[in-house]
Amino acid sequence: MTVDDTTSGAGAEPPSEPSVHPTPHHEVDHTAEPTDDPLAIRLEQLILGADRRYTPFQAARTAGVSMDLASRFWRAMGFADIGQARALTEADVLALRRLAGLVEAGLLSEPMAIQVARSTGQTTARLAEWQIDSFLEGLTEPPEPGMTRTEVTYPLVELLLPELEEFLVYVWRRQLAAATGRVVQAADDEEMVDRRLAVGFADLVGFTRLTRRLEEEELGELVEAFETTSADLVAAHGGRLIKTLGDEVLFAADDAGTAAEIALRLIEAMTQDETMPALRVGIAFGTVTTRMGDVFGTTVNLASRLTSIAPKDAVLVDGAFAEELTRTGDAPASEARAAEEAAAAEKERRDGTEPSLPKYRYGLQPMWQRPVRGLGVVEPWLLARRGTS
Repeated sequence: MTVDDTTSGAGAEPPSEPSVHPTPHHEVDHTAEPTDDPLAIRLEQLILGADRRYTPFQAARTAGVSMDLASRFWRAMGFADIGQARALTEADVLALRRLAGLVEAGLLSEPMAIQVARSTGQTTARLAEWQIDSFLEGLTEPPEPGMTRTEVTYPLVELLLPELEEFLVYVWRRQLAAATGRVVQAADDEEMVDRRLAVGFADLVGFTRLTRRLEEEELGELVEAFETTSADLVAAHGGRLIKTLGDEVLFAADDAGTAAEIALRLIEAMTQDETMPALRVGIAFGTVTTRMGDVFGTTVNLASRLTSIAPKDAVLVDGAFAEELTRTGDAPASEARAAEEAAAAEKERRDGTEPSLPKYRYGLQPMWQRPVRGLGVVEPWLLARRGTS
């Protein structure tokens, strides 16, 4: 990609250049200069592996990228405006070259490259914040009296950085392999974006009241325990955790049976923990639009509404989900039908033949039809393990 005519000179930076964003939004004001704190600079050099060398204008010019495109890339990655401070490194130049090169080679369109920058920036920003808040915060407590946190931080980061970096790449490759596998198994190109999935919300009941009653540390521990348990159960049983919202988690699964198992396991796990409030789950099945790891559409909205009306420690599902469970043989079409099949199997057993009784995993109980805001009238079904009420 060639540089714009306005950036082709070798002289000073023109004041009319668009603002750029090479430092995280949450750390620096839009007009702030990068920090000059000595320890912060040393840590930055350690983590980035290079010294500050370029202004944003110089970095764009060196990368062969227009200032406008560089600004859009940096903004998408979540970096705040630093004006024309000399704060960028060779790594920033290389990142611009790579993104622009993917566009120039036709591997990505420019809007797609912006999306790549945005999704990567948002995901890694949250990861970095979590690591600092929950991981490094505890480890950097001074091990000996008289030592300051700053005296501990640099050697600790120096030791952890290569290990965490390799682990991050490993997990990313694993997740990429799993996501790619799901895509290539899609029936057609349209299904890769608009897919039929089971989508579920799990919501802690009475969380707002808890926030007023519990201390901040207790509340944080409860939320962490809920999110950890939910994430482990969703992953272990073949679902995907889409996001956590403190007192609520959103998950998805490729089939209704997987989603049903996850939902019931969540209820069972929470009821066995006396420290946890009650849980309610709502699941819907249908077409879902996926964007940047999130899910959207009427199916998602319906799952959310079902969650809000679900009884405590119970799972409500929509009609499409109930039909899918029946179609796959995971649940009977009705309890009357299941009773008839059981009676027929018992007769076969008395006649000395091997009974062919279906092994249903789940039961479905129709509930009263009710209006749901924005979605009309729906008929929810109460999901339970077979043989339970």
